[in-house]
Amino acid sequence: MRFNKAAFIGFVLCALVLATTRGVLAESRIKDIAGVEGVRENDLIGYGLVVGLKGTGDSGSAMFTVQSIANMLMRFGVTVSPDQFRVRNVAAVMVTAKLPAFARVGDSLDVAVSSIGDARSLEGGTLLMTPLYGPDENLYAAAQGQISLGGSSADRRVKVHPTVARIPGGATVEQALNNSDFGMSGDRIVLTLKDADFTTADRVAKAICERFGEGTAKAEDAGAVSVRIPRDYSGNVVGFLAKIEEIPINADAPAKVVFNERTGTVVIGGSSRVLPAVVSHGNLRVQVLDGTLDSVTGTSGETVVPVAATDTVDDLVAALNAIGATPHDIIAILQALKACGALLAEIEVL
Repeated sequence: MRFNKAAFIGFVLCALVLATTRGVLAESRIKDIAGVEGVRENDLIGYGLVVGLKGTGDSGSAMFTVQSIANMLMRFGVTVSPDQFRVRNVAAVMVTAKLPAFARVGDSLDVAVSSIGDARSLEGGTLLMTPLYGPDENLYAAAQGQISLGGSSADRRVKVHPTVARIPGGATVEQALNNSDFGMSGDRIVLTLKDADFTTADRVAKAICERFGEGTAKAEDAGAVSVRIPRDYSGNVVGFLAKIEEIPINADAPAKVVFNERTGTVVIGGSSRVLPAVVSHGNLRVQVLDGTLDSVTGTSGETVVPVAATDTVDDLVAALNAIGATPHDIIAILQALKACGALLAEIEVL
């Protein structure tokens, strides 16, 4: 049973390696690796009340909830002293949402609702009208509706966090952002790379120049490419950006090996390489040789894994998988190779 589990994990590792390697070598579109500077989502936040709870709301010690209810009722012409009622069916919450860059008035947004008092559960509650503000303290949306926990707290098979809920499409945009200028400065826009890399930025600039003429684009640094809008597109910036987005590009990336020690997952970039070295790990000995593999021998009871220095890290992992090495063995061996300088890749542990 142990062998089958290791074989299955090895298969998954090989699939991840192949997928990563192909992803580095395959062409991408500029729209997949870059965006326009200034065009982004914006955070919204608001304070509200969830009502209709089944005795799981805030206790009387949450004075801000009591005061909020009193203030709300006063707006409807009902004057009640905060000392005259209990609030077990009400919970004070913070409501958050993301406002997309080009959202229009009337569009719907998903919202998250989080308790800030001592409520035990928000299940079955309804969020009352809650204004949502941006960092500039302007009102951009309003949220209201029946909340969803994503499962029943009574069902032990479904794990839920009862004091955090969502309302799909629960907010309506009341004010749109002004993104009509696309963050332009004069006749230029700036493309920002999602993963900063000098090689990729240079390739993006050259690809745009090949399409629209020399001098159209210039790599400012590893994360930004400045693009001049041609006169033919001065009145059609959207059309110009659409053509730029479809330009194919070979995005580059630094050699990296990513470990997830909790799950035993190893993901290896296709450009990662190993240098001559010898690593002993339990009954395994990994020999990375600068030459032929025919002369590799091991001591009694020791399994030898020969790898040529011209091979990549995924070749090494494939060899380790072939002999049934576990993911933790692979992680330990790669970390040892990195420690002695024989692994030409950056290591990231999740």
